Amino acid sequence: MEHTRTKYDQLIEDLRLDLRPQREWCEGRGIFMVSGHFMVGVAGGTWLFSLLYDVRMGLVLALILASLGGLLHLLNLGHPTRVLKMTLRFRTSWISRGFLGLSFFLTGAFLYLVPMFFPNFLWGRGSAIADIGNLFAFIGSLIMIGYMGFVYTASKGVPFWNSPLHPALYVAYALRGGVAGLLLTLALNEQNFPSVVTLLMLWIVITAMVIVFLGLEVHGALTGGNSAAQQSVRELFAGRVAIYFYGGTLLLGLIIPGWLVWAGLGGPLSLKAIALLASASMLGDFFMKYSTIRAGIYLPVWRRFGSH
Repeated sequence: MEHTRTKYDQLIEDLRLDLRPQREWCEGRGIFMVSGHFMVGVAGGTWLFSLLYDVRMGLVLALILASLGGLLHLLNLGHPTRVLKMTLRFRTSWISRGFLGLSFFLTGAFLYLVPMFFPNFLWGRGSAIADIGNLFAFIGSLIMIGYMGFVYTASKGVPFWNSPLHPALYVAYALRGGVAGLLLTLALNEQNFPSVVTLLMLWIVITAMVIVFLGLEVHGALTGGNSAAQQSVRELFAGRVAIYFYGGTLLLGLIIPGWLVWAGLGGPLSLKAIALLASASMLGDFFMKYSTIRAGIYLPVWRRFGSH
């Protein structure tokens, strides 16, 4: 009862503001959705890079992360019947498309991975079932990587998210998370992977893309003349979510892994250092998503519905 009263008081206080912060997508059960999007994106990227470099345990990590991401999505929905309703809206809903992509991936990854670990199972690695599973998992991973940015871009009420760069930014996050996921897999399995330097260079390139896309998005929000988008940027850099941006995104996500990458280009990194680099990079991506989502400010009501 007290929790309901607190939420009601917060809603009334927010409604008195011209620039009202959104809370549904990041507070309460909303944190499950943010975490689910993060895990699903990392899963998609990790699957693609693990396929490229033929790292079997990386594929397993991708399946585990995708399963956890799906569970977190279900926890966010709160009621089983909402899953069916959401899935049937794939023609108009990016969330629905993402859920279908996740379903393709989980089914396909299972069919593809089972004969890798159980060679004498009902179907083999070169069978039609395994090949179909590989195709489904590949298609599903592409959907998982691509859909998340469109989920937020479609939210017209929050101008800061409504940027054409947002989908590209989330794709870059997923690819960066995939490189980190593969590095973490190699470190945890104590594998001396000959292409670690290549992966570190790839991390640098993708991280540069993330920085450019985010910088352009922030510049567009500040210069676009939209007061809600400008307030979102202020919240991100000097407001209620600044601690997550500076401590999580910059320190954990850029400074620590960037220093380790620099050290790795000059000489071989220990497996512990690679694990730290990968973990910090992924945590930084989570906080980047969390802070930009929490910084969302609704378009003023009079702008959405007119002055009358």
